[in-house]
Amino acid sequence: MSGVMKRMGMIFRAKANKALDRAEDPRETLDYSYQKQLELLQKVRRGVADVATSRKRLELQLNQLQSQSSKLEDQGRKALSLGREDLAREALSRRASLQQQVTDLETQHQTLQGEEEKLTLAAQRLQAKVDAFRTKKETIKATYTAAQAQTRIAESFSGISEEMSDVGLAIQRAEDKTAQLQARAGAIDELLASGALDDQSGLAKDDIQTELDRLSGGTDVELELQRMKAELMGGGAAGQQAIEGGAAAPQDKAPKQSPRFDKQ
Repeated sequence: MSGVMKRMGMIFRAKANKALDRAEDPRETLDYSYQKQLELLQKVRRGVADVATSRKRLELQLNQLQSQSSKLEDQGRKALSLGREDLAREALSRRASLQQQVTDLETQHQTLQGEEEKLTLAAQRLQAKVDAFRTKKETIKATYTAAQAQTRIAESFSGISEEMSDVGLAIQRAEDKTAQLQARAGAIDELLASGALDDQSGLAKDDIQTELDRLSGGTDVELELQRMKAELMGGGAAGQQAIEGGAAAPQDKAPKQSPRFDKQ
């Protein structure tokens, strides 16, 4: 079970890594990295400002202590000039205590000043790196965008892109269906012409029926032509009857004329 779980975990991580690789956009990753560097630079600048504020506060305290020390020294001199050696000794004792505080604050001031200089130098170096990274980031993004566009154009021309492949498959399917329908229609026409299939609609005709229809159509045309000639010759109704009788009229007259010749 342990081996199966390890294998399943490896497969899951591999598939997740592949999915993340497909979803990752290098331009977005570069922008995110640049944003994190800006945040780090902002923190360093805030650190420099905090150290500078502490240094300035120590300077104010030092100025106050030095002012008090000078004041106690003047008071000691004045007390000594008035013959108050005890007051002069007390003033000098207090001044010595203040001098110790001044010494401690000066040490802290020097330490803070050194930290401020280090942080300022680090901020300047980080600013230079951020600026260089921004320039490189924009260059990489522009190069990546251009390469992506060239790849898409090349894929479109070669027909291997997903969009063009879908279009090509759609065209191929349409052509295949069209060819299939054309072949089916041609096969049905051949079967109908050969009589292998019966026309249930009654519209299909064989060769004999087609010839009879043609002859019938020709007779109608001839009758119409004879009728028009009779009208032009003024035959009237008699001519019309003769036309409608067709070729049977001459055959009826022949037997009538032969007895007339016998009587003579």
